[in-house]
Amino acid sequence: MTTYTKKRILSGMRPTGKLHLGHWTGALENWVRLQDTYSNFHLIADYHALTTNPDTSDLERNTIDMVIDWLAGGIDPTRSPIFRQSQVKEHAELFLLFSMLITKARLERTPAVKDQVRDLHIESIVYGHLGYPVLQAADILLYKGEVVPVGEDQLSHIEITREIARRFNNQYGQVFPEPEPLLTSFARLPGLDGMERKMSKSLNNAILLSDPPETVDQKLRRAVTDPAKVRRNDPGHPDICLVFKYHQKFNPTEIEDIRSGCESGDLGCVDCKKRCAATINEFLSPFHERRAMYVSDTGRVMDILRDGEKRAAAEARKTMDEVHRVMKLG
Repeated sequence: MTTYTKKRILSGMRPTGKLHLGHWTGALENWVRLQDTYSNFHLIADYHALTTNPDTSDLERNTIDMVIDWLAGGIDPTRSPIFRQSQVKEHAELFLLFSMLITKARLERTPAVKDQVRDLHIESIVYGHLGYPVLQAADILLYKGEVVPVGEDQLSHIEITREIARRFNNQYGQVFPEPEPLLTSFARLPGLDGMERKMSKSLNNAILLSDPPETVDQKLRRAVTDPAKVRRNDPGHPDICLVFKYHQKFNPTEIEDIRSGCESGDLGCVDCKKRCAATINEFLSPFHERRAMYVSDTGRVMDILRDGEKRAAAEARKTMDEVHRVMKLG
């Protein structure tokens, strides 16, 4: 059994299939870096996926595609267990116990729940969706997560986790830490359709990590730029252009040259997009090589999952033994 001496992190994603550049900048890049300084557990949140879509027909395929992208991106499963939420049954038990410690009114005030209802046009919210911050608290605290890497839109969820940990500890005895948020520094990457919307597959405005070079080129050609820069020699405003935002992330060494060229009119949008596509393709090339290795051996991917689930379940059982003891549940 591995001994975890570093501070714990639990982070995860819903299994929605292949990932895009926004997933990389907002989460995956950070996860890979944090492996060196924290003890990471990586959750495939398949229970969470059911809160907004009960259809499970594509769940396995989407899970494998996402895990392949995690591995190709640099998640090391020997250091950071990768596991499906549904395969560690203690998640469901702790969720049930935690649901006794929070009111419906408190959950209804959660901003992220309101945002999902609005963005997904949900007319009638199900109980599981309303309670998903409680399930998230169970996910984190089951592994005694001390730090949670999040974007600003998730801060309210972490506060609920802290409240539940505090309430449990006060009611039954000290078991859980109160996790601290760790904000990502480059959390939001705009979609190809403009600066106002984040990158999303459902909005058809995303560059996938698995997109081949010709697809990246094609997608960048139709990207929205500065609407005031109609002709090549027109002066541009890079700070309102999403392609410049991509350059800032993936092409930082040339950023001042690109800014001055845009503002003077010497750099046209077509050439700017070509330079951006070339930089992104160069960034993605080693990712594609690693990804191809896992695509050709999905049995290896399943072995990684089963090993991660075994290791996660061992940690989960230890936590639940403590919970049962302090609650006097036998």
